[in-house]
Amino acid sequence: MSQMSTIRGLLFDKDGTLFNFRATWGDWSARLVRGLAAGDEGLATGLADAIGFDLQTTEFADDSPVIAATPAEIAAEMVDLLPDETVDSLVARMNSLATTVRLSEAVALRPLFAQLRARGLRIGLATNDGEVPARAHLKIAGIDQHFDFVAGSDSGHGGKPAAGMQLAFAATCGLQPGEVAMIGDSLHDLQAGRAAGMVTIGVLTGPASAETLAPLADCILSDIGQLPAWLDGRPISG
Repeated sequence: MSQMSTIRGLLFDKDGTLFNFRATWGDWSARLVRGLAAGDEGLATGLADAIGFDLQTTEFADDSPVIAATPAEIAAEMVDLLPDETVDSLVARMNSLATTVRLSEAVALRPLFAQLRARGLRIGLATNDGEVPARAHLKIAGIDQHFDFVAGSDSGHGGKPAAGMQLAFAATCGLQPGEVAMIGDSLHDLQAGRAAGMVTIGVLTGPASAETLAPLADCILSDIGQLPAWLDGRPISG
């Protein structure tokens, strides 16, 4: 039976789901900590360590807050090393830098979202990033027009793994939570989807492995490009 008989809405995480995580955020993290350190290489290394980021390899630790935390939570890990900054001032700097991030698409997004929209699906974004950079990223990728709902952790619904953004999407689009698939690359995404009563789909374009996501995922796809086949109930290849 086609998944289209039950799924009427798709709610996407952003980083690691629409965009390849390391390729996009490794460069951003390096520019962030070096900019904050203002030439002090020891401070840059300390800031990188505080957010679970290796400046030399551009790899993230499994528990790095950059992977799934809110900007405020990331800032809180660094603020003690920066006496002239506050969490709020760091968040403002991070959000400004995030609007200029060099995005690396997980798949070709424009044709995929045109296809999903043509199916009559309601489409939303729920990210722990800020709403302003999130909207900027969708516009840069050329897919902003396909989204009925965009929320960041600062949009008034809270952040993941709580279910506020998920429930707000369903309410905004007139859907029951069970008619929505929450798609993401982290446990935070899947926990939020489960808490809202949604179908949960894990993707492997972020740092988490299939084994990590499996306990909370109704389905695991290599990337969001496999969604049309999943919706049609067709075999998933790759």
